[in-house]
Amino acid sequence: MIDFTTVTMKRLPASTSRLMTSACSRSLAPSCLRLTTSLSITRARDQPSQRSFHTTTRNQLKEFFPIQETPKTHQTRPAWPHPIYTEEEINSIVVAHRNAKTWSDKIAIAGVRTLRFGLDTATGYKHERAVAKGKLAVGAEASPPVMTERKYMIRNVFLESVAGVPGMVAGMLRHLHSMRRMKRDNGWIETLLEESFNEQIPILTRLQMAEPGRFMRMMVLAAQGVWFNFFFVAYLLSPATAHRFVGYLEEEAVLTYTRQIKDIEDGKLPLWEKMQAPDIAINYWKMPQGKQTIKDLLLYIRADEAKHREVNHTLANLDQKNDPNPFVSEYKDPSLPHPGKGIRHIKPTGWEREEVI
Repeated sequence: MIDFTTVTMKRLPASTSRLMTSACSRSLAPSCLRLTTSLSITRARDQPSQRSFHTTTRNQLKEFFPIQETPKTHQTRPAWPHPIYTEEEINSIVVAHRNAKTWSDKIAIAGVRTLRFGLDTATGYKHERAVAKGKLAVGAEASPPVMTERKYMIRNVFLESVAGVPGMVAGMLRHLHSMRRMKRDNGWIETLLEESFNEQIPILTRLQMAEPGRFMRMMVLAAQGVWFNFFFVAYLLSPATAHRFVGYLEEEAVLTYTRQIKDIEDGKLPLWEKMQAPDIAINYWKMPQGKQTIKDLLLYIRADEAKHREVNHTLANLDQKNDPNPFVSEYKDPSLPHPGKGIRHIKPTGWEREEVI
């Protein structure tokens, strides 16, 4: 797993370190170790902007995936530039749920709930639940937060590492299907691959905040292997059900990020309150000056998850073989609200077929 709790003496002032070392050398009492650790953690929490909660040093993080330069090239820009979101747009994202109307929908939502249970168990995800008509139980106010920065980081890394699989699998299968039938795909492939690429950026962003350990990497490898093959077979059997499944999965992602943002606002994640977003995130989402904190980063990621929710719920409503992709189509009356790459006219539960075809 990712170990965010490593504490070292170097974070203490030199005078304090010498005093504690001298005292500990004369006595091996456990209280000495507890006091040293307490002082170190307190000092780390007082300076959240320095990212002192990860195990990897800042120099190592900078070289984790450096920009590849050659004698003739400087850097490689993304093939799909991210659309610019306004502050009003990213703050307008809401938690939403599309009611299951068909047996295909019910199968999809049952699969998501099963996957959600397994993911929650694997990542240790628990969130405070209100009781007694919205009021917390007696003594809940004094208890520590259920989710910490470390727990959220583990969940986010694990979640995003498998979230990029559906778009890649669907795009690959549609590409092969198009060549096999010798017919146009009508614009679906590009949107699906772009969605998969977009899911990769949050992973690269978090690798500038902390480095996963070997156990975490093994979990991701195993999850990707199972998830890739499962979705491959599911998309062959029923593309519409597979897209509905991803739509419901993105509903859960929007909910998770909304809770993280709320926890930051409530002061439950002090290490993230003033922390600066990594440079890769600032450049990709084109985050403006003064809006480059971890909370702002989560707002952008949540907006992307909401877009994926809209895209997959919409694609699930279409004729999988013949309908064009409404998110890259040109409309006869562009003045009317219609699907697009941005979130200006986003529909949380997707567009119905009669609205776009």
